[in-house]
Amino acid sequence: MDSREAGVRLKTRRWVYTFSIVATLVVGILIGTIVSYGVKGKEGQKGSDATPLTVPAPQQLSNAFSQIAKQLGPSVVNISTESTVKNPHRKRGTPVPDDPDADSGGNGMDDFFNRFFGGQGGDGAIREHSLGSGVIVDPKGYIVTNRHVVEKADRIRVRLQDDPPGVQHDAKVVGEDQETDLAVIQIEMSQALPAAKMGNSDGMEVGDWVLAIGSPFGQFGTVTAGIVSAKGRDIVPGKQFQTFIQTDAAINPGNSGGPLVNMNGEVIGINTAILSETNAYAGVGFSLPSNTVVTVYNQLIGPEHRVARGSIGIMFDSVENPAIARVYGAGSGVTVSSVVAGSPADQAGLKVGDTITTVDGHKVTKGSELVAEIAARKPGTKVAVSFLRNGKEQQTSVTIADRAKLFAARLGEDKATEEESTPKPSKLGVTVRKLTPEMAERLDLPAGKGVIVQDVKPGSFAEDINLGRGDVILEVNKQAVNNEEDFAKVESGLKSGQDAVFLVRPRGSTAQDGTIFMAGTLP
Repeated sequence: MDSREAGVRLKTRRWVYTFSIVATLVVGILIGTIVSYGVKGKEGQKGSDATPLTVPAPQQLSNAFSQIAKQLGPSVVNISTESTVKNPHRKRGTPVPDDPDADSGGNGMDDFFNRFFGGQGGDGAIREHSLGSGVIVDPKGYIVTNRHVVEKADRIRVRLQDDPPGVQHDAKVVGEDQETDLAVIQIEMSQALPAAKMGNSDGMEVGDWVLAIGSPFGQFGTVTAGIVSAKGRDIVPGKQFQTFIQTDAAINPGNSGGPLVNMNGEVIGINTAILSETNAYAGVGFSLPSNTVVTVYNQLIGPEHRVARGSIGIMFDSVENPAIARVYGAGSGVTVSSVVAGSPADQAGLKVGDTITTVDGHKVTKGSELVAEIAARKPGTKVAVSFLRNGKEQQTSVTIADRAKLFAARLGEDKATEEESTPKPSKLGVTVRKLTPEMAERLDLPAGKGVIVQDVKPGSFAEDINLGRGDVILEVNKQAVNNEEDFAKVESGLKSGQDAVFLVRPRGSTAQDGTIFMAGTLP
């Protein structure tokens, strides 16, 4: 290739290179023009009416969280309990079967007894569990927590935020409420304690920021953040007084009884439950609203240390059903599905099929409104009730009764008085109760025969002779005991130094297994 041809090629390359640079610059200018001024329309308008976006100044939301945590932290406590748990596989005398190869193991009855009395386990020693949290609401040491945190505990101990390692304070139960799963406990201190401020849960809205503070998995002083996910959640069927705030702030085992706090540093809920298939955080937690907590707390610290709720003795469908209204000719109201015999409603003439429309002039359109109207009134109060019967409006006056007394059997352990709800062990150290027909049938016992052991006091005579929960006592010293009164009568005649022989069907045994004697000399 000669020098002339080489020169032509060099000039061509320079021209292509120059053209590329110029083209790039032109495209860049066009793009910049479009971005800055918009594309010119047919009418000659420039750009659009959009407002340019701006970046706001940094907001220190994390600082707000930390300030609330510092403010509330000292009032949040860790609660641990000690409980005596007995081994269900205790050594005891057992009947010798005719067949030497017969299986002497369990027969699948444990689930049945656990349903009535709860499970047993352990080796007889006292075990300590870090179970939950609580929040100080009074400088005198009054603490709100969940009932299930302290229920059936032999000893309750509280650890404060500033306590040195190993230091704990004994607490006593002031009062419990089964319906809301709340409890009030107290520790006695020489100095005033930092108390949390209660807020108004009705003021919370879905989307509001909240913090959960407590001891998940025993990790004291843990703070998690989230929002109010929903309000008015009913998560337990039949629980008329448990309507929850739902939150996605992490709540785990151990958070129970701790506070849910708003951005003003006020307690707007007590963390109570989680919804999870793994028993751990799944983004759905529930807190009892502070307005409910305050109402229950004020009654639990009162002279009777219990919550008295009004009732008139009726039942109704918890789920609204338009078909009921159509069949019974009612427009808006609560249709009665059952009337307790001898109850205030029965005495006032209310019947199944009546539709209650107002209470003291206040309109009620659904069951929760009726319950709220009645339960808030003290027993003995009279209310005017309007109702529809066969399409005609009628009125009656009803005297409010104590719900715990009226529905004592239906509410289980929630009895008319504290003594009824927590029966004291006898001088033998055993608490018994009459067999229900279901129990008698399951145990293959004649109806009305025997009493079942509900509890045994540690270190008592009953424990010494190996009596345990779930055993059925048929006789004491040849005398039949078929109910609590029979047992109390026989027991009252026993004296120190006297022999006491119990004929017992052991827990988990069947009619084929037979009965055994348990005996000893009273100390």
